[in-house]
Amino acid sequence: MISVKNLHVYYGLIEAVKGIDFEVKEGQIVSLIGSNGAGKTSTLAALLNSVKKTGEVNFSGFDTINHKTHTLVQRGLALVPEGRRIFINLSVEENLRMGAFNNDENYERLREVMYTIFPRVKEKRNQMAGTLSGGEQQMLAISRALMCEPKLLMLDEPSLGLAPKIVGEVFETIVKLKEEGITILLVEQNAFAALKISDYAYVLENGKIAMQGIAKDMIGDDTIRQKYLGG
Repeated sequence: MISVKNLHVYYGLIEAVKGIDFEVKEGQIVSLIGSNGAGKTSTLAALLNSVKKTGEVNFSGFDTINHKTHTLVQRGLALVPEGRRIFINLSVEENLRMGAFNNDENYERLREVMYTIFPRVKEKRNQMAGTLSGGEQQMLAISRALMCEPKLLMLDEPSLGLAPKIVGEVFETIVKLKEEGITILLVEQNAFAALKISDYAYVLENGKIAMQGIAKDMIGDDTIRQKYLGG
């Protein structure tokens, strides 16, 4: 689905990502785990060409390097950003319509699909998005991204700031999306939850890939357990 080679990300003179290689195969959930400042969010931003970068990114046979973010969204890349970033002064349904900005002809069909996947989004459809709970806002952010029918859905810290019960619901939803055929690249500090549902995982440390492997095998790795799973 996506292949990344020698990716570097820069913020002025600061190099946030330092020449990483990774891939996400179609139909998989792949996780990028690591501490704050490891380069996870910068990596996602680079895939959408929204930060200064060098390297090769091939998405479904398409070289993304010289293309605008909106073109990549039209090609099938979608991001649910950290902090959700919904439009708080618009209704839930208006947020969904914004997600379908390049897919308006399919809006009504996709809206009903989202209402089936996320019943609470349907219940709140006429409510201002800023009045939703944190979990409801995360469901809205995911459904808004899905309105463009992405081939690859990128999720940046979907569990951040949510109660443990809601975190469980979010991860159950991610698994259901995979079952629906959506390929997922997951950035997550909750390493245990991410590894439990992922097929493959990469560990980022200081902008470099420190470890990689089959996700369920990594749960039992002593280094991973000590650094990221609380021993």
